[in-house]
Amino acid sequence: MIQSIPERRHLVDKEHDNISINRQCQLLEVSKGALYYKPKLRDPKDLELMDMIDEQHTKTPFYGSRRFTNFLRQKGYIVNRKRVQKLMNEMGIEAIYPKPKFNRRNEDHRIYPYLLRGLKIQKPDCVWSTDITYIRIGKGFGYLTSVIDWHSRYVLSWKLSNSLDNSFCIAALEEALDISEPEFFNTDQGCQYTAQNFLKPLIERGIKISMNSKGRALDNIYVERLWRTVKYEEIYIKDYTNMKDAYSSLKMYFKFYNQERPHQSLNYKTPEYVYLST
Repeated sequence: MIQSIPERRHLVDKEHDNISINRQCQLLEVSKGALYYKPKLRDPKDLELMDMIDEQHTKTPFYGSRRFTNFLRQKGYIVNRKRVQKLMNEMGIEAIYPKPKFNRRNEDHRIYPYLLRGLKIQKPDCVWSTDITYIRIGKGFGYLTSVIDWHSRYVLSWKLSNSLDNSFCIAALEEALDISEPEFFNTDQGCQYTAQNFLKPLIERGIKISMNSKGRALDNIYVERLWRTVKYEEIYIKDYTNMKDAYSSLKMYFKFYNQERPHQSLNYKTPEYVYLST
């Protein structure tokens, strides 16, 4: 049984001579960032506001901080735009029109052009993409990332973290690359994905790197649709108490999503069936 972050953290031996800390974290299914994470309770009012912002963002991804501020005020909350912007930044939420991003890229990092406009995707492993989304966990929150195949909608890998350190993004990428390799890999321009340690496995394999145009979340539409599905069918109807609980529940959901849930866009076949049989 998977253990929660606090339960597993003490199992990592920083003085171990045979297994690196990175490998120990992989074996224990905990991100390296989480190893050094010290949990802290969040203001319940902030969490309430973040939940409302997240759910409304799923419905109206074009809302920016001004609209969210007005939305919350109409619900009876006394908030100013600065507070809303701060919460949106922590959650990794942005409107689909160009605006400053929470995961602002490092100016020294290379940005790749968007290569997928007009591309016909007719088979698996043509295009993969990845993204990060906020999820509520107990009295705090965490981040969920996944790697998805565009043709089949198959989720090749996913990881949870309570930190935006990109180690959990790299772990998801490496797990997916153990299954297969795509021709194109698409991301946004966030610092998690423009970092050299994330790009290195792609460059070494000769995979073509594509990045969303600035502020164009819909360039990565298949991941956006995945998040909407996961949130309405799993996250919003569950009450995760801790990371262990979230991991166990999401593990069952992604198995259902890949193996049992038919997709209208796939002629009511499952992602796994289309990925493995096409």
